[in-house]
Amino acid sequence: MNEYHDSNDASQRQFFGRKKGHPLRARQIELFEDLLPKLACDLTKPAPSDLATLFPHDPKTLRLEIGFGGAEHLIAQAHAHPDAGFIGADGFLNAIGKALVSIDDNDIENVRLHHGDASDLIDWLPADTFTRIDLLYPDPWPKRRQWKRRFIQDDTLVRLARILKRGGELRLATDIPSYASYAMARIMRSDDFEWTAEVADDWRKPWNGWSRTRYEAKAIREERTPAYFIFRRV
Repeated sequence: MNEYHDSNDASQRQFFGRKKGHPLRARQIELFEDLLPKLACDLTKPAPSDLATLFPHDPKTLRLEIGFGGAEHLIAQAHAHPDAGFIGADGFLNAIGKALVSIDDNDIENVRLHHGDASDLIDWLPADTFTRIDLLYPDPWPKRRQWKRRFIQDDTLVRLARILKRGGELRLATDIPSYASYAMARIMRSDDFEWTAEVADDWRKPWNGWSRTRYEAKAIREERTPAYFIFRRV
């Protein structure tokens, strides 16, 4: 997952375990040099008041995916919703490399990327911007002493609520029951979000339009059961 800097703690909390895995392939290196500069959000400059100006078309809605991994979901959603604009954030070098290849292969024009600390991106983004934020299979950091590294924190939820339009959705998928319980406890006590589920299938089954990720396929093979949560910004 992505890194986070706690404003109340001078130490840095990491939401992902590694920044780099396998060496990048030659094509990925080329795309880092040629394509990424065209797609990267420039945090050295103030964010535009209207993020739609980051895209060549005029997106009707804007969506954010935090920690997109292999980029399967991000690219599938961008392809399925050409009238929307997508920003994907990931601190893992190889994740960015995979996204760049998929964007180039599929001529995707409605995706922008942030490689690095998602916290920096969140604080850079203008308020009331997104209709949806996706957090799919975040690192569970299972040991109790690691819980401070989990992405879902009380202060993070406040900051996510700031950039999410009222009525917009925060969507969370996880295959780790203890993480689901941890996240639910924090989101349900937040004044900014309400859980939309009405029956058990609302969280046991994927939401409409779900795009399966490589990670999810592995989780199911290993007999871990995913859960899918939708929370509405109030």
